[in-house]
Amino acid sequence: MRPFIDQLGRTVAVPEAPKRIISLVPSQTELLADLGLDDEVVGLTRFCVHPDQWRFKKTRVGGTKDFKLDRIRDLRPDLIIANKEENELEGIEALASEFPVWISDVQNLSDALSMIESVGHLVNRPEKAAELIERIEGPFQALRAAQRDSVPVAYLIWKNPYMSVGGDTFIHAMLEEGGFANVFGEESRYPEVDLTDQRWQNAERIFLSSEPYPFKEEHMEELRRIAPQAHIELVDGELFSWYGSRLVKTPSYLRELGKK
Repeated sequence: MRPFIDQLGRTVAVPEAPKRIISLVPSQTELLADLGLDDEVVGLTRFCVHPDQWRFKKTRVGGTKDFKLDRIRDLRPDLIIANKEENELEGIEALASEFPVWISDVQNLSDALSMIESVGHLVNRPEKAAELIERIEGPFQALRAAQRDSVPVAYLIWKNPYMSVGGDTFIHAMLEEGGFANVFGEESRYPEVDLTDQRWQNAERIFLSSEPYPFKEEHMEELRRIAPQAHIELVDGELFSWYGSRLVKTPSYLRELGKK
């Protein structure tokens, strides 16, 4: 067994070569695939939609917050990869009493790159992880170098009630990386936003995320009445909130958004 420190500062004893891995985080499931794993991954959640073929060949253990302990026990994992925000603490603690559970805590790009490096070592793919980090880091550096004045934006993740993102979230960090100023950035986590909030008037653009709420064109009209000065558009939530290997695609997406 090898000792690893996770992103919560916990020491986790992991086998030399994990052969029965369960991922409880969609973006980290995709990362495992892009690190070259396949047979080693035996379980994932119903929200782990990338890579597509894994949804049909791996055991689904429930959701990110309502995973089934009995299914996980049946899979006899020798490593479980979880996340502080996306998974329920009580369930994770129950798993950690029986299995090695490595927990990520990602709030910005630096955290994400550190997570990728650590997972690479966890699963004996450090070289692939280093290559992936290089593919992510360079384009983000170029994106920052090309930035001008920040554009005020309201980013919505939910409706009824409307919910945005605060300054301590990964989505907020990605907005900043793209040259956007979050008008609700003074809030924490995922605040409810009242329709009478004056900060709507500060937004030059409103981003409606594709997840977790599936915003569509039909949801724009009410927001046009609230903030007639803002340009409203649908955005790819995965490219703002997935902090694994999907980050390879994020800089070019942010660059194109910034041109509109």
